[in-house]
Amino acid sequence: MLKFLDHLEEWLIAFLIGAATLVVFVAVVHRYAAGMPVPVLQDWLLSLNFSWAQELCIYMFIWMAKFGAAYGVRTGIHVGVDVLINRLPDNLRRKYVLFGLLSGALFTIVVGTLGANYVWQIGHTDQTSADMELPLWIVYLCIPLGSYLMCFRFLQVAWTFFRTGELPHHEHGHVEGLEDVAPININPYGLRDDLHPADVKGGGKS
Repeated sequence: MLKFLDHLEEWLIAFLIGAATLVVFVAVVHRYAAGMPVPVLQDWLLSLNFSWAQELCIYMFIWMAKFGAAYGVRTGIHVGVDVLINRLPDNLRRKYVLFGLLSGALFTIVVGTLGANYVWQIGHTDQTSADMELPLWIVYLCIPLGSYLMCFRFLQVAWTFFRTGELPHHEHGHVEGLEDVAPININPYGLRDDLHPADVKGGGKS
């Protein structure tokens, strides 16, 4: 179940980033192409309405940010100032880390509950977005969903840290899906080709 939730979280974030990028690209191309003085093409492009593109991209980036924050808690990519915490004794450091994780869970569950209450109230109105005329309760639904998911991730990390004492850590130089390959020590002077300089000590012979 957790694996499915992890993949769903990643797929949703990737889809939102890709879709927003594609919409922005199409809207920009449409804007500049519509200014070309080509009679038939210009009339057809001007008949297309892309006024909704900017609003849709804003909403997709907001949704992506909410679920991306939960993903950041799970993978440990959020920036944290832990210089003083790491200098504390192990027992005291353990308490401070647990306090910080549980505080994050409390904050996100409060935000999620307030957001759910707001979505419930606005869902009983006829308010819609300006360009897409989308019901606003759908737009603001990302607040409770993203906040509750982030709260769950805080509790998940806290429970793992309580049991094992380990926190998720992200290597910024590591690319997921690529295996670490041991560096190969190659002597360029020993290569028998015309692309590398020959070893001077060997009299110019490879």
